[in-house]
Amino acid sequence: MFDKLKLGSILCLSLILFACSDPQAQADAAAESVLEPAETATSRVVALSSLTADLTQQLAPSKLVGIPGSDIFQEDERFADLSKVSVGRTPPNLEKIVALEPDLVLGAVGFHDEVAKRLEEIGITTLLVDVNSWESLTQITEDLATRLSADASPLLERYQSCLEQAPPEGGSILVLVSRQPILAPNQKSWAGDFLQQFNAENLAAELQGESPIGGYVTLSAEKVLQEDPETILIVDPANSGMLEQFQQDAFWGQLTASGYGRVYPVDYYGFVNPGSLEKIEEACNSLSDILAY
Repeated sequence: MFDKLKLGSILCLSLILFACSDPQAQADAAAESVLEPAETATSRVVALSSLTADLTQQLAPSKLVGIPGSDIFQEDERFADLSKVSVGRTPPNLEKIVALEPDLVLGAVGFHDEVAKRLEEIGITTLLVDVNSWESLTQITEDLATRLSADASPLLERYQSCLEQAPPEGGSILVLVSRQPILAPNQKSWAGDFLQQFNAENLAAELQGESPIGGYVTLSAEKVLQEDPETILIVDPANSGMLEQFQQDAFWGQLTASGYGRVYPVDYYGFVNPGSLEKIEEACNSLSDILAY
């Protein structure tokens, strides 16, 4: 059972790439996401989020010298010999980053702001990105490729192949990422944009309201019943048994999706937190299978 503070911490993790801020702050953060052309060639990159690490490795593997200690990379041989500048949820280690002598440090807006400020103060270029849509993912990939003197085409083609799996119509859908409070992504989140790209009718897309994290809205059980989605996706990043807990709530059995067995668990990485290109592709495959009915 999550309280708001714990949920905010989980959903903002690793790039989450979400800014826990008001709409104006998020707009300002999005503006920072565009990578300015470098005056000199970038040759040593430290990435503080799993997504920026993966993009850098895909574009220019020899230039990536430091990565976060993300679970995503534990079994990935591409990152086996690279220095880890953070462990779990701990903040990046400033001394380790400096020791790697990077000419560019990449991180996530809203999560790596403090370390970025300190690195800038000692003369290390730091860029924070905010990936809350497929458009922003494409833009950041192209800009990073320019900075690394790399070809973005292979990655852009993979993005396109992923989106080509979208069905003509995905039906009504609701994504739940927390039970207490009940939280769902609206159109201003990566998950919300994902649903839009897959032609699904996100019943929370236009909703606004207070929540622990930007791009998400708080729903009541009555509101969920009123919307009554055809499909429900459950995201349980802490493996807390959230679906089983929902099934014990009186309203749950009254939902169309519950009655027809159209409630599916989906991975936090790829669908809520982009995480890596592989995780994004896995999310595409999963969503395509779920909506193909």
